[in-house]
Amino acid sequence: MTNAVWFVAIGILLILMGTRPLVLQRLNLTPSMVYLSVGVLLGPLMFGVFHFNPLKQAHLLEVLAELAVLLSLFVAGTKMPVPFRWRAWRVPLRLAFVSMTISVVLTAAFGYYLLGLPLGAAVLLGGILAPTDPVLATDVQVRHMGDTDPLRFTLTSEAGMNDGSAFPFVMLGLLLLGSPVGGELLGGWVLKDVLWSTVSAIVVGLVTGRLLAQLVRWQRILERTAPLLDDFLGLGLIGLTYGVCLLIDAWGFLGVFVAAISLRQSELTLARDEESNQRREASSTSSHQLRETKPHGPSEVSEGSLRFKEPLERLSELVLVVLLGGMLFTDSWSLRAVSLGLFLFLVVRPVSVFLGLLGSGASWRLQMLVGWFGVRGIGSVYYLMFAVVFGLPEEIAVELIHITLVVVVLSIIIHGLTVKPMMTRWWVP
Repeated sequence: MTNAVWFVAIGILLILMGTRPLVLQRLNLTPSMVYLSVGVLLGPLMFGVFHFNPLKQAHLLEVLAELAVLLSLFVAGTKMPVPFRWRAWRVPLRLAFVSMTISVVLTAAFGYYLLGLPLGAAVLLGGILAPTDPVLATDVQVRHMGDTDPLRFTLTSEAGMNDGSAFPFVMLGLLLLGSPVGGELLGGWVLKDVLWSTVSAIVVGLVTGRLLAQLVRWQRILERTAPLLDDFLGLGLIGLTYGVCLLIDAWGFLGVFVAAISLRQSELTLARDEESNQRREASSTSSHQLRETKPHGPSEVSEGSLRFKEPLERLSELVLVVLLGGMLFTDSWSLRAVSLGLFLFLVVRPVSVFLGLLGSGASWRLQMLVGWFGVRGIGSVYYLMFAVVFGLPEEIAVELIHITLVVVVLSIIIHGLTVKPMMTRWWVP
């Protein structure tokens, strides 16, 4: 009976989202809000068809969230319209590192002084809730390759980077739960978890993305008519980059995001070089000979794999948000959790964005909208499950699970209801 209800519910949901009825568009309901509603209806809050226990099934939820974030980071990275240059990336870089650090500090202070959490648990909570989310923020993401909208670019690139830059604070919180604060602990944390893991992830991502773009170009030159499976190549790049990062203790999420950008920008660079070579050949080659040298066009693995991975990203979002609804009980909605969520959205995010962007040259309108759209989601769920699997004490784990789930649900509802009106009224691409 339960399986039948599941199949019917998911089937109706997929048909509903596929047909995109006008009523959903008029109500400004985001896909995540619809998925969450289905999860709540089927979960213990309503009909009790299923209950997903995040404490007992932490390993499974960690893997599901990990895969969802990796897919989303790759999709976001391949859409980035500009290469790595300080002038173009200064705002998202400040947000991903400076603003996120401020966010961790403010959230940890709230957890330590107002919620009475141990220092390690408070820092861990700050790290879990600090990153903005590339999975649930699709309405404010870069929409397609070549989309140069500054707000969408800023939010997407910030989310892509801070899913990796939050990891050091998660590790610091876990370290503080097991050891007292000391110079040796903090020094080792800075050297290993901050400097090494961040820099090495960026290097790995740059190298693997460039190598794949070059490899595909050579392959297409040698065998012009041989078909390439872009979806496999994209998945292979994710697996290779993430695996290498894990082997050398680098932040894999950051590495995958950088690899996707590196792949796309390397393809564009190689295409421009090839076009320049063909123009030079045109000056010394007859038109007939020129036609014979042009069949192998530029490599577009990023574009081909994007068509395959965007549906996977939407499917992973559906599964995880429905499961999220099935984790909620009535007692999940404590004053502690709701107050932290509101503090995070109304105080922490705007203040951290304002301080992080001081002197950056970003417009006030951009800062205002970025300060509001700090969507929390699957990235936070992954970090939470990572901490639980790592060995978080059960009492603290239950407390952080309740808080994190409520914050993510509040973000889905509050940001979901405001994204379309605010983007329409306050932002013109």
